[in-house]
Amino acid sequence: MNWLTVTCTILVILGSLPLWVSMYQFLIIGIHSRRNHYARTAACYPRVSILVPAWNEASVLTSTIKILMNMSYPKDKLRIYVIDDASTDETPQLMAEKTRQFPNNVFHLRRENGGQGKAHTLNHGIRLVLEEDWSEAFLIMDADVLFEQNALRKMTRHLSDPQVGAVTAYIKEGSRPGNLMTRFIDFEYITAQAASRRAQNVMSFMACLAGGAQLHTRKNLEAIGGAIDTSSLAEDTFTTFKTQLAGHQAIFDGNAIVWAEEPDNIDGLWKQRLRWARGNWQITKQYWHLWFNKTAHARLGGFAFGMIWFAILLMPVYMILAATGLVVLFFSDFAWSWMLFRMFWILNVIVYVFVTLFSLLIDPKSARQSWSAGVLFPGLISLTVIVLSYFPGALEAVLLRGQEYQDWREMGIGTRVAVLFIYSWLALSMVAALLAKCVEKTPLKKLAMPLLLLSGYGPLLCAITFNSYVAELRGKEMKWDKTEKSGKVEIQ
Repeated sequence: MNWLTVTCTILVILGSLPLWVSMYQFLIIGIHSRRNHYARTAACYPRVSILVPAWNEASVLTSTIKILMNMSYPKDKLRIYVIDDASTDETPQLMAEKTRQFPNNVFHLRRENGGQGKAHTLNHGIRLVLEEDWSEAFLIMDADVLFEQNALRKMTRHLSDPQVGAVTAYIKEGSRPGNLMTRFIDFEYITAQAASRRAQNVMSFMACLAGGAQLHTRKNLEAIGGAIDTSSLAEDTFTTFKTQLAGHQAIFDGNAIVWAEEPDNIDGLWKQRLRWARGNWQITKQYWHLWFNKTAHARLGGFAFGMIWFAILLMPVYMILAATGLVVLFFSDFAWSWMLFRMFWILNVIVYVFVTLFSLLIDPKSARQSWSAGVLFPGLISLTVIVLSYFPGALEAVLLRGQEYQDWREMGIGTRVAVLFIYSWLALSMVAALLAKCVEKTPLKKLAMPLLLLSGYGPLLCAITFNSYVAELRGKEMKWDKTEKSGKVEIQ
């Protein structure tokens, strides 16, 4: 092999890293039943202050407060603080009613000058509540999140272990009626939360405590400074890192279930995930000394955590590397490029089938509602290649018309275009997903979902991540784009 072939082969191998990392995480889940934190739990009912940041959330607060008050948790150990970020809707009037209805449990903390974002709003409430000695634990949540009746009790049981500083719940998409987008998110949450966070429990680290449902001991909250980070767009991830760097354990409880309303269109998802992705870059830069450095922290500095973190953060780069390697090899050594292409997609088949089936088994209830989104997750074009890769000779029959080519010059123009297109698709799928986002705001918006089906939900997330690179490099303003809520979330 010459240097060009070796270099391009390395690019394709690097492009497959996220697949190997995904498989590794899901294999780890297999021992979660034997290696988890449940054996170290016991009934535990600390005095919990629930902090609910709210800006113009009148449409959801009535339901949220009602459900919180109906939880199976001692009412004398429960206080709900709605931190009103200078709302201009009916929130003040609604809260006046709720504080009269529940005088010992519901409190209204209002900021007259708001608009600085969730972290600043939370810190206003944390500061006031910490001034009193009553609170032994703090539950940080979003105004639209609905807790199942026993969710808080399942979270607090972990606090019986003094090593635990924070616990996060399993947030599920609960919009009803839903649509294709919410079903995609529903399936994604099975893989990203029910699956990945179980694996992280096994490996004794946590990448992120869900911003909509995170429980902290008073000791932990004070240890991380008694405030939420306001310097980034990922205050929940910063809190997670600080918790573990302070020597406390962060736990995910997949049986503590809460329901949230998620974006139901591409633009809404784009705003939400761009904020998350930019926050992850800010985390990466802030803790640059931590990566792959076990002397800085035994777990967060470990190889496994670094690989998982960068497999997500650099996913678009991996996709572009693999596509670039294949396209260059197409011209320099077609026979070798075809073999690598086949191997890459056979690995895709294995990971896709394993992850999809495993995810559906982890949460059968959600699986019944989102199985079609799981199947369509990579997009119709990638799904077609995955299916063809499963059957020996099928790709050759479709793309090469049953011929064995040693050089691209032997092909007809149609075959060349088809092969180059499918080699490039890993990168082009992100472009197609971006096009779907752009089309959604035009008179041709009905084409947005068909384009998304072709490109895939996964490539859409990668396109958002790539956009975060651009936003961070340009030093774009850290604007908090609040996700619009309609109050259509239900406990299923």
